[in-house]
Amino acid sequence: QVQAVESGGGLVQAGGSLRLSCTISDATLDDYAMGWFRQAPGKEREGVACIGWSGLSTFYAESVQGRFTISRDNAKNTLYLQMNSLKPEDTAMYYCAARDRPGNCETSVYSYWGQGTQVTVSS
Repeated sequence: QVQAVESGGGLVQAGGSLRLSCTISDATLDDYAMGWFRQAPGKEREGVACIGWSGLSTFYAESVQGRFTISRDNAKNTLYLQMNSLKPEDTAMYYCAARDRPGNCETSVYSYWGQGTQVTVSS
């Protein structure tokens, strides 16, 4: 089974930046499309950014377009999310996930999930 571990979360002020990382094990990253998802208290989990197996296709939620960048280094089995110009509304638990079935950035098609890393943006 694919195992994913996220890191890089923390507390930042509005306008600041963070880079999240996700390393997978028991699998080769280039076999999977990957995504970053987030869930704030009282809200549904939502797709933030997703990337195809090769890294050539990407998807971003409208709320983060122009601010976040998803990338992958298949040789290192690592997925990244560069987050710039952070806003308080970006505060959430961020999850890394992998899929091996058709889809784009819908939570329902991602089968393998990390434990999450907390991102808190202060005003």
